[in-house]
Amino acid sequence: MLSRIHPLAKLVACMAWLAASILIFSAPFQLAIIASAIIALVLIERRSPLLVLALMVPFALFGFGFLTTSVLFRQESDFALQMAGETPFGGEAFSAGVVLFLRAVACGLVSAVFALTTDAGQFIKALMVNWRLSPRIGYALFSAMQFVPDLAAEAQQIRLARAMRRGRPPRRIPGPLETASLIVPLLAYAIRPASRAAIAMEARGLDAGISRTVLGAPLMHRRDIAFVCIALALLPALWWISRLVP
Repeated sequence: MLSRIHPLAKLVACMAWLAASILIFSAPFQLAIIASAIIALVLIERRSPLLVLALMVPFALFGFGFLTTSVLFRQESDFALQMAGETPFGGEAFSAGVVLFLRAVACGLVSAVFALTTDAGQFIKALMVNWRLSPRIGYALFSAMQFVPDLAAEAQQIRLARAMRRGRPPRRIPGPLETASLIVPLLAYAIRPASRAAIAMEARGLDAGISRTVLGAPLMHRRDIAFVCIALALLPALWWISRLVP
C-alpha cells in the first residue's frame, strides 16, 4: 500500500514525523512513533519482523551511546533534564538518556519506512519533474544506481580469482586487509564506465537548460494528498495519547 504512494508525498510525511520526533522530548511519544513505524512495515507492507528488528539494531546501538553518556557523564542540557523530569524512568539523567535512546530508534524506523517503500528510480524522477532537480544530477544518480551493483559484482569476481589462485575458498566477509587490497583494482575498473557516463552526459546536453520529458515519472493523485493529511493528523493524535500516559 505505501509503495503506491507518491515518493514526494511520503518524503513530506516522513520529514514531518522526523521533525516531531526531534522536537517533542517525550518517551511515550517516541514509543508511539516506533509502534506506528513497526505497524506500517509489518502489518501494512508485510515486511518480516526479523528484518524490522535487524534495522533497529544500528539505531539502538547509536541510541545506547546517548543513554550511557547521559547516565555516566551527566552532561545534558537544562531543557533535556526539565523535560525528562516528567518521564517516570528513575533519575533525571536516566530519563533523558531513555528519551534520547528512543528518539534514535524512532528516527531510524521512520527513515526505514521511507527507504523500504520507495523505489529509488521513481524518487529521482519525481524530484526531476516536481522539484526541478537538475538533469545532470538526476542522470548522475541513475548512472550510480546502475554502476554500484556492477562494482560489487566485480569485487566478488576479483575475490574469487584470488581464492582460486591460492587454492582455498574465499572468506564470507572480507577482512580489512583484503578490503583495502580491492581499492586499486576497483578504481581501475571504474575508470572506463565513468568515462562513458561523462561522455553520455555531455552528448545529452544536460546543461542546455531546455525543457525535458521524463518517462515513467510518478503522478500525484488524490490518495497521495489524503495520505499526507492523515499522516500529519496522526502526529497531534499520538502526542495527545502520549500525554495521557502516566
